[in-house]
Amino acid sequence: MGNTAAKRDGKDGSSLSPTKESMSSSFDFKTGKIPIIQQASLDDSIDLPAGRFRELMRDDGPDGRPRTATLLEQPYVDPSALPVVFRWEGGGKSVAVAGSFNNWNTKIPMIKSQGDFTAIVNLPEGQHEYKFYVDGQWIHNPRQMRTSPESDEPLQSNTFGTVNNFISVSKSDFEVFEALAIDSEREKGVDMSGSPPGDYNQDIPSQELQQRTTGPPILPPQLLQVILNKDIGPQYEPALLPEPNHVMLNHLYALSIKDGVMVLSATHRYRKKYVTSLLYKPIN
Repeated sequence: MGNTAAKRDGKDGSSLSPTKESMSSSFDFKTGKIPIIQQASLDDSIDLPAGRFRELMRDDGPDGRPRTATLLEQPYVDPSALPVVFRWEGGGKSVAVAGSFNNWNTKIPMIKSQGDFTAIVNLPEGQHEYKFYVDGQWIHNPRQMRTSPESDEPLQSNTFGTVNNFISVSKSDFEVFEALAIDSEREKGVDMSGSPPGDYNQDIPSQELQQRTTGPPILPPQLLQVILNKDIGPQYEPALLPEPNHVMLNHLYALSIKDGVMVLSATHRYRKKYVTSLLYKPIN
């Protein structure tokens, strides 16, 4: 009895990869080449049609692995909890927050936004202690409130003597936002534009209606007393104008266009002095 070279055959009868002992016998001395070696695949080890196993693997998951159940236990959320914004402005690479509201068990990661870190946490009403976990160290924020409402001394947690931040959450603090939200909903159906009420269309009014419409308002008579382009009496100096009426101040006057020039004027008062400015502008 002697050792024989182990040999495995595929389903189609072709030989598969030889064992170590039979590697030398598979060399072709005439051609100087090694024949093609067929390796055993998963299709040969499972009693399935060729290619079916790969289809099943593709259907299971994006990376070819069978899908597994990914149901996670969701944390309980109190429906009466109120959103509270925590902010850390002391720098750092990784910042989290924890407090008495979660029994100091879970570090809630904070999101970096430009120069600070923020996190929105739903908290029940009441008084809560909290602290920031910055780059592996517990740090309180001295800029934020860290004293109890009954005392001005720093709030200390039990017998450890550590200083924690303090916050008081009350539903009355959120009633203002609820009222603003209600007012915003009510104003959605109100027309806030300055247009008069009524229907609008593209119909051109008749000429009769245009004749009945009123023209622009009548100019107040006191504004007709323009001191420019008037003859100056002998009692006034040529370089001076008579004192204008107070109703003529801060109005823009325009002279009729002549010889392609438009003249504008305005009179202002500074204490007891009046200054009239003239602007000549060509319109060509």
